[in-house]
Amino acid sequence: MIDAMNAVEGIVDPEVRARAISEVLADQAARAKKWREERRQFVLEQRAKTPKPVSYRKIAEMLGVSLRTVQDIETGYSGSGKNRPRKEEA
Repeated sequence: MIDAMNAVEGIVDPEVRARAISEVLADQAARAKKWREERRQFVLEQRAKTPKPVSYRKIAEMLGVSLRTVQDIETGYSGSGKNRPRKEEA
């Protein structure tokens, strides 16, 4: 995937490069929702394993993201950290 992105950046003709960038960005936008849900399903499956759920820390390591990101994925939150809803106090 990185090689493909590098290839787009290596296109010499600015018009052709801009067109290729537009195609990639449009496709990425179309896939983003599906990919977020697939990633969330993976996290939910790992957390639901029995007899012992996989830890947030281990899932974070598996996905190459932070522990907090895994927690956000599990809850379905996908905004910026500063707008993260606060947990309700019991």
